[in-house]
Amino acid sequence: MKKRGINTVLLHAALLVGAAVTLMPLVWMVAASFMAPGEANSLPPRLLPAHPTLQNFVLLFTRLDIMRNFVNSAIVTVLATVLSVLVNSLAGYAFAKLPFRGRETLFKTLAGALVVPAQVGMLPLFLLLRELGLVNSYAGVLVPYLASIFGIFLIRQYALSVPDELLDAARLEGAGEFAVFRLVALPVIKPILVTMAAFTFLSAWNDFMWPLIILSDSGMYTLPVALANLVGEHVQDTELMMAGSLLTILPALVVFLIFQRTYVQGIMSGGVKG
Repeated sequence: MKKRGINTVLLHAALLVGAAVTLMPLVWMVAASFMAPGEANSLPPRLLPAHPTLQNFVLLFTRLDIMRNFVNSAIVTVLATVLSVLVNSLAGYAFAKLPFRGRETLFKTLAGALVVPAQVGMLPLFLLLRELGLVNSYAGVLVPYLASIFGIFLIRQYALSVPDELLDAARLEGAGEFAVFRLVALPVIKPILVTMAAFTFLSAWNDFMWPLIILSDSGMYTLPVALANLVGEHVQDTELMMAGSLLTILPALVVFLIFQRTYVQGIMSGGVKG
């Protein structure tokens, strides 16, 4: 019994150390964003600002016009989330409940593509969008979110739990397939849709590589791309960069904290259902 108590204490101590190591860069980033210019690079390094200031945030929103990039990110993220949930829910439900020729073969092919890194498809997708005239447009940025293999797989696994009797009863009442999906299936799979929405929001808000590839107009840059471009111009302005980083992660952090429980439950249930 005594040994078990010691092991518990050691385990909690190790977890606390791990949490402290993980949180330390985030805490320093927040502190540095309120430091005066040059203070973050002082030796020995400061953990807290000597005289907290909002100067870095004022500079971001006035001289550097970071608000435009913030709005760009918000537009792209909201549209990506709505379109992704809509398209992936329809496709996932179809794979789960609508019989059609080649359904299982097609789904297995899609599931097998999950092991292919997303970066492999960026070049052919870019060339395709260039031929369609969608380069340097928000439509081009949104294309990868319209139908993701992971989203279809996740929703399909959850939709398998919808009782066929409920769907058949609605069909007997004269409801069409879309009405069956909207009125019967959609309320049942709502938890996984919330999970999908949170996952897509976090992915789209933090996405750097694809907007960097597809967008060439600096006025259309999303927040992560604009922040990366600041590095070249203000590489010595550590405090300014930390303020920009804080603005970038804050919305994603708030969304994750709000939907954390639903997000984790949806991921776990989506993986075991069916």
